[in-house]
Amino acid sequence: MANRFVLNPVSYHGPGAIKEIPGELKRHGCTKAFVCSDPDLVKFGVTAKVTDLLDAEGIPYTVYSEIKPNPTIQNVQDGVAAINEAGADCIVAIGGGSSMDTAKAIGIIKENPEFADVCSLEGVAPTKNHATFTIAVPTTAGTAAEVTINYVITDSEKVRKFVCVDVNDIPEVAVVDPDMMATMPVGLTAATGMDALTHAIEGYTTKGAWELSDMFHLEAIRIISHNLRDAVSEARAKEPGGGRAEMALGQYIAGMGFSNVGLGIVHSMAHTLSAHYDTPHGVACAMLLPIGMAYNADACGERYRQIGRAMDVAGWDTDPIDVVNANVVAAVAKLGEDVGIPKTCDGLVEEDLDQLADDAAADACFPGTPKPADHEQIKELFRKIMA
Repeated sequence: MANRFVLNPVSYHGPGAIKEIPGELKRHGCTKAFVCSDPDLVKFGVTAKVTDLLDAEGIPYTVYSEIKPNPTIQNVQDGVAAINEAGADCIVAIGGGSSMDTAKAIGIIKENPEFADVCSLEGVAPTKNHATFTIAVPTTAGTAAEVTINYVITDSEKVRKFVCVDVNDIPEVAVVDPDMMATMPVGLTAATGMDALTHAIEGYTTKGAWELSDMFHLEAIRIISHNLRDAVSEARAKEPGGGRAEMALGQYIAGMGFSNVGLGIVHSMAHTLSAHYDTPHGVACAMLLPIGMAYNADACGERYRQIGRAMDVAGWDTDPIDVVNANVVAAVAKLGEDVGIPKTCDGLVEEDLDQLADDAAADACFPGTPKPADHEQIKELFRKIMA
């Protein structure tokens, strides 16, 4: 069986990279942009860093910011109506995963209107046309939505998140400018950074992993584990620094890998927590990552040795594998603790566990986990983050 790999046709990296956006729009013959961003980024002037460039080049645009932290079907449908009303022929997505996921769904439906219900995009949808030309500009160092072929939408009526996987949704251009991430608060810096680490570790251990994806994931684990603490310190001090710039690169590299091979039980459980309790996705991943790693350890062969090597865990090359596994899990847990990740989930109660376990098992990420888990085992993993 052939292994497929899909990446952005073009990506720009480094401080000031957003200056490339007007030129890309002009080269592609775009006449009006649909700027998809979230309300806080608009309020605090982050979105304006890009729209000011469009103004300077005389490129018209409409801003759409009716997006929730866990974007809903209604957010997408309202966005489709807005882009059609605006007469825009391209999308500039500015924000974290919420903005970029919403933009992906809008772009797909604009070019494939038969999926206007949004729900029918769940899983691997048979779309025929590529999404509207999109430039994705992340403002967080975590989701890597700018380079992935998937997005997540919340079904508020059914209280669940669903994952959509589609090669037609990948943005044609990614602009990864660490200056756009400079205003991230401490908590968001920590949570999105741990989300990126979860992408890298789950991507490295998922059933679909292979040599090309391993290369990206191990480098992402190294970059993220060595720089997240510094990035959080820089955010706390409100000072620029190398940690956040490295995190911008590390999260993108993780996205290059996991988008093409899948994730696992941590993400399936995290999606469920976000849907039921509105837990921020990065926080949910961070709480569950060491728990999921401990569960999967005996099904991962020698892979935790290489994670230990990337993280500089003592004894990664000499200790017995069971000791290495335990030490690597402990190192991941310590990183989460050091950057302020909570250990328990607010609102999580025993009465909800059956539904949570059912939803996690039905999530698109679940089949990738290296060690199968039944209903009772999933419930037991959730219990480990109960207050």
